Amino acid sequence: MAYVPVPKDLTKIKTKVAFNLTKRQLVCFGGGALIGVPLFFLLKGPVGTSTAAMCMMVVMLPFFLLAMYEKHGQPLEKILGNIIRVSVIRPKERPYRTNNFYAVLERQANLDEEVSHIVYGNQKLAAPAVRKKRNSPSAGSNQEKAVPCRQKAD
Repeated sequence: MAYVPVPKDLTKIKTKVAFNLTKRQLVCFGGGALIGVPLFFLLKGPVGTSTAAMCMMVVMLPFFLLAMYEKHGQPLEKILGNIIRVSVIRPKERPYRTNNFYAVLERQANLDEEVSHIVYGNQKLAAPAVRKKRNSPSAGSNQEKAVPCRQKAD
């Protein structure tokens, strides 16, 4: 009786589509062929066969790497994206800062208290700009305040 080894980790198994290649590999190889082969025939006359073949290989190499290279389950474009993000986009020094939950609660309590004092008219703890606005003549402190009244409908 024949025995077939079955891998225990099934996450690394990829579905093969054609010619024992995955869909990703077929697309990448196809893209490389669409660019590399016409380039070879365009360069073959002016620069020679061997130089045209070298140019074709150089142009097709990134497509081959995109199709085949994988490290820790990540394809090449994700690896390059991570390298660019770490070395170029993010700052070099990232200081460790904690967000103290109790300090956040204390700031929120102070803000709530200040808002309640502003709303209910206590000027002692209200912000200075708010107090200045309340005491300024342009705020209408010397004018009579209109109070809406209900009229009876007959």
